[in-house]
This record gives sequence, structure tokens and C-alpha cells, in this order.
Amino acid sequence: MSFSSDEVNYLVYRYLQESGFTHSAYVFGMESHVQSSNINGSLVPPAALLSIIQKGLQYTEAEVSVNAEEGLNDHLTNGSLSLIDAVMPDLVASTREANLAAAAAAGTAPTINAGTVSAGGKASGVTTNGLSDDRGSKSFKNEPGIVNNIPGANTPTSVVLSSTPTPMDTGDIRIPGSGVSGVVGPPGEPMGQEIEKAVVLKGHESEVFICAWNPQRDFLASGSGDSTARIWNLENEGVEPQQLVLRHCIRDPRGTEVPSNKDVTSLDWNCEGTLLATGSYDGYARIWTTEGRLASTLGQHKGPIFALKWNRKGNFILSAGVDKTTIIWDASTGQCQQQFAFHEAPALDVDWQSNDSFASCSTDMKIHVCKLGSQRPIRTFEGHSNEVNAIKWDPSGQLLASCSDDMTLKIWNVNSPTGLVHDLQAHQKEIYTIKWSPTGRGSSMPNAPLVLASASFDSTVRLWDVERGHSLYTLTRHSEPVYSVAFSPDGRLLASGSFDKCVHIWSVATGQLVYSYRGTGGIFEVCWNSRGDKVGASASDGSVAVLDLRQHKAQ
Repeated sequence: MSFSSDEVNYLVYRYLQESGFTHSAYVFGMESHVQSSNINGSLVPPAALLSIIQKGLQYTEAEVSVNAEEGLNDHLTNGSLSLIDAVMPDLVASTREANLAAAAAAGTAPTINAGTVSAGGKASGVTTNGLSDDRGSKSFKNEPGIVNNIPGANTPTSVVLSSTPTPMDTGDIRIPGSGVSGVVGPPGEPMGQEIEKAVVLKGHESEVFICAWNPQRDFLASGSGDSTARIWNLENEGVEPQQLVLRHCIRDPRGTEVPSNKDVTSLDWNCEGTLLATGSYDGYARIWTTEGRLASTLGQHKGPIFALKWNRKGNFILSAGVDKTTIIWDASTGQCQQQFAFHEAPALDVDWQSNDSFASCSTDMKIHVCKLGSQRPIRTFEGHSNEVNAIKWDPSGQLLASCSDDMTLKIWNVNSPTGLVHDLQAHQKEIYTIKWSPTGRGSSMPNAPLVLASASFDSTVRLWDVERGHSLYTLTRHSEPVYSVAFSPDGRLLASGSFDKCVHIWSVATGQLVYSYRGTGGIFEVCWNSRGDKVGASASDGSVAVLDLRQHKAQ
């Protein structure tokens, strides 16, 4: 077995991506030229780097066991070898010497030849930096903070990760009562209903980071690390879905169009469903027709675009980038209408409040509310102690929710003198994203209560009563970080997607699990079609799954 520097670089790049270190992944990927390697990312399983490291630890433990005196190194052969232990050159020698000294003091030391060389390559009498013989007792798996954000490391008992498929890695819906480990949730909690099949869309050659349904038709758009977006036609029942491939290209110095080799990280349909906007790590936003024709290229950002949104009217597109700026684009001309340079670090997310005002958040821990034509922010909200990952306006446009790596969720009111309404602290790890229910004041369902959902790297989803400022339900069936949540159009169901390869669909009224699906890759994004009878889910293995709920609603 051998490995190349390209392979090592790619595994590190994927580790950073999966851990939520988006910007570090981008910088490392650029400097190591990951995108120019010939590695097919869709074939690399999640947490591959940790899996290899874990196997290396197991080999090192075996080596220690073979080379040290029998019975003298029990504390290193009982699974407690740490990652730091594994790279210490005198591991066997120093441990063996310390244990021999202890045995000699007890009068039980075996006889050994002077000058014996250990596996570390030094004489067994050499000590290592004054380390005591209990340095192996503090194992890697008992330090949850060391592996913060890593898929699979959310449980305090182990960080052992394996790429070996489980018996349920078939793309089928989880079958209640199947007896497969991890399928049954907390004791007494009912299982989700079985769904017999999911349509799995294949064609992407790398991770599919995002997906979104056309608001008028059963067209599903997806964006991937293979530098393409795709539009899947799912309108014809019983017919294999057709796909349009939207290749993201740039012009080289000779004027020739070549693939950008950059991730497509954001996409959004206009309200009429006639145009799709995409944002890419190549620094360009693009507008496409439903026939797959490139209508316009928007190019003023200097570096990756992290978020992109149409306004309700459909005349403007809003984007946020690593260059610390946000831009309002004229959708009809493709020209920059106004560029806002108020943030001091990369802008991570944006959301429209109205057709000409919006909010933006950044790694600078600040949130700005801005308006087209204004040269300064209308409001600035400060209070988070780490980067702000996502922001969302409620249907009324009065309340703004934000979530952060500081593990808090905050609710802001633009009409309040102080701004901050609620500081919600319940999650145990970073909160990756948030979504409002399509209910409450300002929505088409004003009499239904307004609910906020939050997805965290602590493997849970929480539903919040914003009026009272407390958690309604904690949804705990996921076993790895949750990357996405989405409410059904009627606000009655919530879909969640996690790196445990599962999509769960919950009752918002009761917090109970209704449906459950297990795919073949970690889930990055979930979304509902306009009728609320299909759920799309994009995955790390390059697949996009479509769950059809119609036959089960009738039961």
C-alpha cells in the first residue's frame, strides 16, 4: 500500500469540510491544488481520515503489545493508546523501562540483556522527556474537545470511525423493527413509518452540497463539488428522471472556456421558477434558465461565494463572499447594483427582509441590516462570541434569528432599541443552520404558531417557541452532526438531514418521528417541493435522494 501527497491533501481537505471549517478548507484546498488532482471525491467515504488514523492506532497498539514484555504494558494494550502516544519515538522503550523498574521494586523483574533495542529504535534504558509511565492512560477518545465537529465524534465514548458499510447502507428507508443497531431510538419512542423506496439520482461526480426545488414545477436543482449544478425533471411519473448538466466554466488567458474545477456551493430559484441562480467557489454567480442555458454571469466578488438569494420580486439577487462583501445584483442586466463592504471578515450568509433590504452575517461575529441605496448599515447586531453561521428573517420581517459556533441561537428585533430579544442556550456544540416555520404573523397561516428549528453539530435538532423563548422539543434520533432542516410548506412537518446518512421527518406539533430514511452518504441538505409531498436530500457520496410521501399520507 502506498499514498501520494495529493491523497493526503485531499483527506485533510475533506476532514476540514466535514468538520465545518469551511474557510480553512478553502484556503488549504487552494494552496494544495486539491481541485487539480484526479481524485473522485464521491468515492471517498465520510470521515476517511479519522478512519485511517484509528486503524494506525490499532496497528501501533499491536506493535507495542508484540515488542514489550508480556504483562508489563497492560495500560497500553487495553485500547487506551492516544494519538500523541503513537507518534512518540520511545513509546515502547520508556513504557517498558518504567514497568520493569516497578517490577524490580516488587521483586518480580524478569532478566533482560543490556542494550536491547525497542521498536522505537533506541536502547531500552533511555527515558523520554521525563514523561511518567501513566502518559498512555489519557486516551484520545476521552478528550471530546479534541475532535470537535468531527462526524462520528459526538458520542463521548468513542471516536472509532469505519468506512465499512452497515447492513442498512442500501438506500432504502429505515425499516421499523429491523433490529439493526442504531435504528431504534430512545426507549419508548415510536419509530418512523416505513417508506418502501426512494428515487436516487446519480450523475454528480463529487459531494452534492445543496439542493432546492423549483417553486412551480417538480424540478430539483443540485450543486456539487464537481463544478456542476444539475436540474432533475421529476414531473413524469414512472419515467427515469432527466437531468440537465449546468457546467460552471471560466475563460483561460487564451479566451477558451474550461471547467472551473470549483465547488458549486449555493443555488436559489426565483419565485416564478423560471430562473436558477448559482454561486461557486470560483467567485462567480450565474443565472440559468430551466432549459439549462446560461443567461448571465455575475462577476465582481474576489473569491468564493458562500450564499446567494433572490428577492421576492425577482428583480435582484443578493450574494455573500469570502471577500468580506455582499452584493445586490440586477437580475435583468447582471450588473452590480451595490456592493456593501461593512464586514471585517468573510460574509457567510444573507437573507432578504424586503425587496430592497437584507441582513448579512460574518465570521467577524457581527450582523448588519442593510438597505439598497444606503451607504451605512441600518442596524448592527453584536453579541455572538464566535462566527455567525446563518441568519433568517421570520415571515413578518420583524424578527431575525442567528446561529453561531458559540453554540447559541439569538433572536433580534429591528424595532427594539436593544435589538436582542432572546439568547437561547441549549445546544452543546456549534449550531450550523436555522429555519423558521412558514406560519405566524406575516405568513399565509397567521393563526398557526411561529416555530424556529435549529440544527447542531451536537447531533440534535431543536424546535423553539419564540414567543416564550424556550425549547419545545429536542429531536434526538440523529447520531452525527445535523447539517440541514426544512419545514414543509404547511408547517406541519420538519425534515432534518445529518452526516449519519439519515433523513428524519418529524411532526412539528408533537416532536415525534414520522418517517425515516437512510441513504448511502452523509446528508448536506434537505428540501421540500411546493406541494409538500416530496423531500429532496443531497449527499456526500454524490447522490441525490427523492422521498415521495404521497402514498403514506393517504394511510
